[in-house]
Amino acid sequence: MKLEDSISKLTGIGPKKLKALESISIKTISELLNYFPRRYIDRNFSDTILLKHGEIVTLIVTVIDSYLAHGKRSRLLVGVKTKNHERISLVFFSGVNYFQSVFKTGMNLVISGKLEYFRGLQISHPDYEVISSETEEDFVHAGRIIPLYSLTESMKRDGIDSRSLRKLMIQIVDEMNQKKILISEILPKPILKKRNLLDRNSSYSEIHFPTDDKKLQEARKRFAYEEFYFFHLLMNFKKKEREKIKRKLWALPHSQTAELIEKKLPFELTPDQKSAIQKVTSLSKSDIPYACLLQGDVGSGKTITALEIALHYIDNDVQVVLLAPTEVLARQHYSTIQNLLSHSPFMKMDLFVGKEKEKTRKEKIGRLKSSETLLAIGTHTLFQDDIEFANLGLVIIDEQHKFGVEQRESIRLKGKNPDILAMTATPIPRTLSLTFYGDLELVLIKSKPKNRKEIQTKWIKEDKRALVYNSVKKYLNQGRQAFIIYPLVEESEKVDLESCIEAYERLKELEFKEYNVGLIHGKMPQQEKERVMVEFKKNNIHVLVATTVIEVGIDIPNANVLVIENADRYGISQLHQLRGRVGRGEHESFCIMITAEKVTDEATERLTALTQSNDGFYLAEVDLKLRGPGELLGLRQSGLPDFKVGDIIKDEKLVVEAREDVLEFGSIGDMEKIEMRNRFTEGRILFPN
Repeated sequence: MKLEDSISKLTGIGPKKLKALESISIKTISELLNYFPRRYIDRNFSDTILLKHGEIVTLIVTVIDSYLAHGKRSRLLVGVKTKNHERISLVFFSGVNYFQSVFKTGMNLVISGKLEYFRGLQISHPDYEVISSETEEDFVHAGRIIPLYSLTESMKRDGIDSRSLRKLMIQIVDEMNQKKILISEILPKPILKKRNLLDRNSSYSEIHFPTDDKKLQEARKRFAYEEFYFFHLLMNFKKKEREKIKRKLWALPHSQTAELIEKKLPFELTPDQKSAIQKVTSLSKSDIPYACLLQGDVGSGKTITALEIALHYIDNDVQVVLLAPTEVLARQHYSTIQNLLSHSPFMKMDLFVGKEKEKTRKEKIGRLKSSETLLAIGTHTLFQDDIEFANLGLVIIDEQHKFGVEQRESIRLKGKNPDILAMTATPIPRTLSLTFYGDLELVLIKSKPKNRKEIQTKWIKEDKRALVYNSVKKYLNQGRQAFIIYPLVEESEKVDLESCIEAYERLKELEFKEYNVGLIHGKMPQQEKERVMVEFKKNNIHVLVATTVIEVGIDIPNANVLVIENADRYGISQLHQLRGRVGRGEHESFCIMITAEKVTDEATERLTALTQSNDGFYLAEVDLKLRGPGELLGLRQSGLPDFKVGDIIKDEKLVVEAREDVLEFGSIGDMEKIEMRNRFTEGRILFPN
């Protein structure tokens, strides 16, 4: 047997099973061997002297009798005795005729199941294996820790279950052990020794049929490390490939416009902002295009930081594009930057959003092509084919995880080897950063501007809503403003929650009838949304009823109260983002989360975390543990690799160690390239050609 042989050479593989396995891309013995168990059951033999109700046991028994019992429901009772002559009844309610033909007096079995007591000890529908004698040692389905495998519907339909997969796997493992088939080692020997990793042959044997729990953990560690190692190898390779590209456009080491704006600011940049600007602009002096991830908590001042960096390019007549995931955020960036630049000589800026008059759009595109526009701010419309830049040198992507891998790459290709500055207000835990952003330079802004107040966060049950509204009115009477957030735009038959439109009608007629109440949501025409936001900024609207359309980019310093209805419907990250809409001025600010009396345990954990901390980096760690990496980043768009064994939350130490070892030992030869391509396909991660 060779690992590259077809699985058809294995005993027990007929045409139907062959087709079912091929449907999940298993054609060779090697591919089957790499189909790892999803979990395990400990079916080591139990001590028969201590048998008692409620225990899960695995026993060697002998059949002593069997008979049909009739009543409300007919059932087959198979009497068996243990080595210590304890009697147990095996009860079968379905498949009675089949099981009646299977079990014969004197037959030896290995059985597993939960002991119950009903007129004696019994097990309903146990797992069983027929054995030739009570002393047989080579058990496949019992007497050991047994593997369970993921099964598709087509596999089940064609007779493949965990039992049949175990029979196939034991053939391969036995052949490997008996004929000493060596599987080529793919990790450098110094790493195996340094990290005390199990060799590859033993790891395959132990991952499928563990000797004990210790060996299983050693095998799992080996394969988890292997996955992380080759992933980091790929990230490192991508980074080195990018470093081979020579830059065609450069930023200036000093920007007079940036210095001028900084002097005119009504506040001083924080040390973290200054450090971020210095770090990124120093990278721009190199001949190699950089790719950075600027992580900043809500309200940490990422926009002004990005603008200061961008001006180093703009002052050198190099074009910059700023991408935002929503039109509201794009317009907010445009307005904010316009205000910041009002004291400077530069105003060569255009906004690109969805629907615009054809003439206006053509004029803007013309200014881009002629390099008259040096800063383009916009949404997904900037990906369109008719958008061309004369000399794009910097791509800034805000809330970058909301853009797909292909989209990010397509905007980069519109430039001349441009630098990439990705930004996120969703702090990413370190382990996730090392995997998802392994090829990016991380730049953190943790400190917030001195004038930012700590936001007091409360979790209130809905029976206290009237008290919440009274508190809101107290601040409205002091001249402040408030947001009230709802999860739905319109009433839904499927979800029994009040919509923001219903709430708007009720609040303006009843609870807040003496105040001006406004409404904003994603389905409103853009002009109407703009009108509402202008009125809110002017304090002509006192209470703004909204959906999460205001999640990012809205800056109203006078608004100091945020009420979130049905707060248990949101994730930690979204709640933290929403909370960041207040606390932007000099006034004491509040975030009040309202829920029903009873919420899920996970919602309780989320909401409690929000009341205890304003630190987005801490909350991101909590979020990662609750939701996992795919949910946190939006797996479909993120390009996050699908690790089969490794878990970037539980295996944080291995993630870090693998990255360190790649930097110390990693080399990219032909074998490594093949292995990387096998593990991480181009559909998942943009692999350089």
